[in-house]
Amino acid sequence: MSIKKNDEIRLKITALTSQGSGIGRYNDMAVFVEDSAVGDDLLVHVIKVKKNYAVGIIKKIYKSSPDRVESDCEAFGKCGGCSYRHISYEAEKREKKQFVTDAMNRIGGIDVKTENIYTVKNPDRYRNKAQIPVGLGKDGQLITGFYSKRSHRIVPCDDCLLQMPDFKDIVAAVRKYILENPVSVYDEETGKGLIRHIYLRQGRKTGQIMVCLVINGDTLPKKERFIESVLSVNGNIKSIVLNINKADTNVILGEKCVTLWGEDFIEDELCGLTFRISPLSFYQVNPEGTEILYGKAKEYACLKGNETLLDLYCGTGTIGLTMAKYCKELIGVEIIPQAIENAKKNASLNGIENSRFICDDAAGAAKTLFEEGIRPDVIILDPPRKGCSADVIDTVVSMAPERVVYVSCDPATLARDCRIFDDKGYKVTELCAVDMFPRTVHVETVVQLVRKNPDTHIDFEISLDEFDLTASEAKAT
Repeated sequence: MSIKKNDEIRLKITALTSQGSGIGRYNDMAVFVEDSAVGDDLLVHVIKVKKNYAVGIIKKIYKSSPDRVESDCEAFGKCGGCSYRHISYEAEKREKKQFVTDAMNRIGGIDVKTENIYTVKNPDRYRNKAQIPVGLGKDGQLITGFYSKRSHRIVPCDDCLLQMPDFKDIVAAVRKYILENPVSVYDEETGKGLIRHIYLRQGRKTGQIMVCLVINGDTLPKKERFIESVLSVNGNIKSIVLNINKADTNVILGEKCVTLWGEDFIEDELCGLTFRISPLSFYQVNPEGTEILYGKAKEYACLKGNETLLDLYCGTGTIGLTMAKYCKELIGVEIIPQAIENAKKNASLNGIENSRFICDDAAGAAKTLFEEGIRPDVIILDPPRKGCSADVIDTVVSMAPERVVYVSCDPATLARDCRIFDDKGYKVTELCAVDMFPRTVHVETVVQLVRKNPDTHIDFEISLDEFDLTASEAKAT
């Protein structure tokens, strides 16, 4: 008997997807159910039927999973942030660890188990950054909160349990300023209105706070009142900034920032180093988890002090700079000029003199290093969610490092890339997960890849065509 839309079926949840939905089988068809838990016995209302699967919503719980807990957030299930506030954190960690192992086995074809999943002490209050949309509800009243799943409808939320406690009062102060002055808020449909987002950052160890207002304009009316409003609620505010974003886009931040009060940056400490954080600079949202992540990456790099370390997606330099004192030379590569400038400033701020940074793509940087006669001993990869391109993997292999440390935010693309590395002579020898984003579907993974034939010399001449060098240029080099 086939499943039809609007059917109500009894379903036992036997697994979770990597996106957090429960999976059950009904007449040999997979049925996906959000906000369910492994072990749930449910009455499910079918809302969508495709050729190979169906989607349903919970109508009734006959028997709850042992993993199920009462959600402690009124916005859960509506907001697009958390996916696991209905199960215990122990269950969440178990599932995420299995996600990584399954991806490596099924997608990568690599028979390896996740060594461990490392976690922060508290799965709440870890986010040092908030991006809070501002809009009007159907009744025309001011609304701040977070986008619902798969939409830009704002779900009201006064205090997100994942974010720093100080943010709640600052958001309330901004709301008060908007209502009392009054100031228009942005409407995505018309492209009109001024205030788009409240953007907050805080140094976890320093406590320093940046308040950034994203506006669809060039200036803020009665800005003195805005400054007074936010300063009155928190003495840790060190920077108040306007970000100008007049583009008709879903991208939150524009390219231009104007400092209204204080510095144009805040500082935080990470792995014993000091980093300056501007509105546009990248900085991990979970510093405690980041120290665990970078610690595992350093462990897998196996640095003895005489290595050349290449950080191929260095961003603002954080991961490489935390390892600089353990190697002979750190070389960072990043294609975004502003990130390279931030990396240089971070190195200078911490007195790190054995580092340099190249603004280029992977192939261009490899050519530069080849021309200088430099061969990296260890390469760090921390690519975006889409993983490494085939060209980047070929470039890494052509440089023949002894080890590659791959940091990934997506187990699926990591597994795909590790399969390619394996085919090209690099074997996965260590793997662990780090839960940088508790209560969400995201999990970070660190992998150590080791060259299978370390005694085999790989001549850089294999890459002459790729680098577009003539034989005479190569000989001169």
